[in-house]
Amino acid sequence: MRFLFAILLSMSLVSAFGSDTLSYTQVKIWPDGNYPQVNGHESEPTQPKWVGDPFMDIYLADPSNNNHRMVVCLPGGGYSHLARAHEGNDWAPFFVGLGYNFVVLNYRMPYGNHLIPQSDVYEAMRYLRAHADQLGIDPQAIGIMGHSAGGHLATTVATHAPKEARPNFQILLYPVVTMDESLTHRGSRENLIGKEPLPGLAYLFSNENQVDDLTPPAILLLADDDKAVPSPNSVNYYLALKQHGIPATMHIYPSGGHGFGSRESYIYHKSVIADLTSWLEQLKPVAQ
Repeated sequence: MRFLFAILLSMSLVSAFGSDTLSYTQVKIWPDGNYPQVNGHESEPTQPKWVGDPFMDIYLADPSNNNHRMVVCLPGGGYSHLARAHEGNDWAPFFVGLGYNFVVLNYRMPYGNHLIPQSDVYEAMRYLRAHADQLGIDPQAIGIMGHSAGGHLATTVATHAPKEARPNFQILLYPVVTMDESLTHRGSRENLIGKEPLPGLAYLFSNENQVDDLTPPAILLLADDDKAVPSPNSVNYYLALKQHGIPATMHIYPSGGHGFGSRESYIYHKSVIADLTSWLEQLKPVAQ
């Protein structure tokens, strides 16, 4: 066996990018149930779009093609559910094919506690770094990938997390970044911080305001006609990264709206794949 975990379950996935079947291992984030943040939903069973007990699906690259880097993917869903397929597991064949190890992180929803999602990601990042040798990865080459509200969570981890939990690079697809009422996705804002948030909370989770010198390099991919999450979310984050001298790349496609993810039906899917592949090839993760 390539590695051992205390809790694991071998499973398989039929690729949306092809007919190959990939195996993965499922690992609980809090195997003892000692959640540092709770909201009363922890005992509820996991459903297709609801996570009661957070877990990771871990796909390892073939040893002959392993570049020892890892991408941790956060599906979107407005902080109310998870779009696990086209914003999660369906990406695995693409990354594994490039030699990347790939993780889909099934995090809990806030439901009144805005610290829950990030607490799950922080612990997952710590776990992956602690088990880097068993996983065959470089602990300082772990990136985070987020879609929509998952993009907000990704930018939260990239700007708020303590050093040991910060990623080394960011891949952001049509991310919610700000909690500014004039630009944010209202559902994501209300589900995360509430309809009447505590003073200062909206500013704190407007992540364009939280970029610092430890924020990792990023690529942003979005459509110009996205009505759900307006493009200034990405543009303002890009500008904040540049103000801090953080390497950043942004691609705004002419159309396609919101939520295209890994879908091959997206008119600019081939461009997304080409642009992302090119960026990954030149990426040199910076040790935090």
